[in-house]
Amino acid sequence: MKISIITATYNCEKTIEDAIKSVSEQDFPNIEHIIIDGASTDKTLEVINQNSDRISILISEPDKGIYDALNKGISKATGDYIGFLHADDIYNSKTVISEIVEILNKENSDSLYADLQYVSKNNTAKIIRYWKSGIFEINKLKNGWMPPHPTFFVKKEIYERFGFFDTNFKISADYDIILRFLGKHKISTSYFPKTIIKMRVGGESNRSFKNIKLKMEEDLKALKKNNIGSIISLLLKNISKIPQLFSRNN
Repeated sequence: MKISIITATYNCEKTIEDAIKSVSEQDFPNIEHIIIDGASTDKTLEVINQNSDRISILISEPDKGIYDALNKGISKATGDYIGFLHADDIYNSKTVISEIVEILNKENSDSLYADLQYVSKNNTAKIIRYWKSGIFEINKLKNGWMPPHPTFFVKKEIYERFGFFDTNFKISADYDIILRFLGKHKISTSYFPKTIIKMRVGGESNRSFKNIKLKMEEDLKALKKNNIGSIISLLLKNISKIPQLFSRNN
């Protein structure tokens, strides 16, 4: 099995090397790491080029946002499954991919998801919020459930059959694609009950009131587009995040 990991970058000189090393230090040998850079203006490309021996594909050119960049990566990917590691994120251990592959080989699911920790921007050992996904049931989607997208590994053929990220969404294309794949098209999935990603706090959707408002509007649009749930689903989705602030353990 071959795994493609896609990382979209833009002006992330302080964190990108951690992400690159997190992939290259995995003990699973057959990983393709694709970096799609949006023509960074800081030292991001310099750092990437210093680690060029760890990277399979690098594209640096202007894009229309993160989902456009991820779509470019999907089109270039040659792996059986595709996962995403954002430039601010790292894997929780060096065995994450090999453990995922073991489950996928055993269960042959169309996709897999796991748990995630939000960590301090300056100290990845300090947990801010713990996102425990839980076992998937399709009715949960109507209650606002979704797995953390960075933990979501999907067969490339699923993207080819059911489409890439919808770039009409600026913030919620990941939610849309989960609703589309798991809800609308009912692809199979496996739950790996373990934290596999550490995500530094400060994501795009949480940086301002304007972005929070846009996120809610786009989430509702995604629910309607995929004919799953309603505004009640959106309210439950946000309420479900509250317990995550009080849990610190896997």
